[in-house]
Amino acid sequence: MAQQETDQQAEQQVNDGFVVDTEDCEAREEAYRARGTARPITVVGNPVLHKECKDVTEFGPELAQLIDDMFASQKAAEGVGLAANQIGVDLKVFVYDCPDDDGVRHTGVVCNPVLEELPADRRVLDDGNEGCLSVPTAYAELARPDYAVVHGQDAEGNPIKVRGTGYFARCLQHETDHLYGYLYIDRLSKRDRKDALRQMEEGTPRYETVPNA
Repeated sequence: MAQQETDQQAEQQVNDGFVVDTEDCEAREEAYRARGTARPITVVGNPVLHKECKDVTEFGPELAQLIDDMFASQKAAEGVGLAANQIGVDLKVFVYDCPDDDGVRHTGVVCNPVLEELPADRRVLDDGNEGCLSVPTAYAELARPDYAVVHGQDAEGNPIKVRGTGYFARCLQHETDHLYGYLYIDRLSKRDRKDALRQMEEGTPRYETVPNA
């Protein structure tokens, strides 16, 4: 019965035009990671993080290798999402390996993401705690919609839609922001932003970072 329900849910997702990103997550993530090499993480102040990234226009071996390296880097830093500019690459692509609030794991890749504007009746804000690999050791509460839809392309250039709720919705919004030059601290009040930067200054990253020039 449970398997039948899962199959029906997956079929419904396909029919709705949304990517199915909940199947074989562990195997897919391990395969990406096995082919990739972890790279150091850029941190706030690095110019690549503070400008809109370039569109992905070439969907070939170089992009595939970048995606593998991003999964390896994400795992090494113990993150749930990673944008290309967080490893210094000026391209609109992010990867994710993130649970939603129901504990369902989502794993995938989005190139050239565009966040869908939600109608007013779908905008329910969640005042959740948020952190970022590019602002290591710092956390702050930030209100974001608890539902998100991102349009983009997969690693082969095919159009896709990804949707998320709860924590996963936060991840989709956070990573899309990165590729347009925004960190989560840019959405905080001046006081909370200052506090987050203080936390970062006082903390020690658990992963390798790129020193700012």
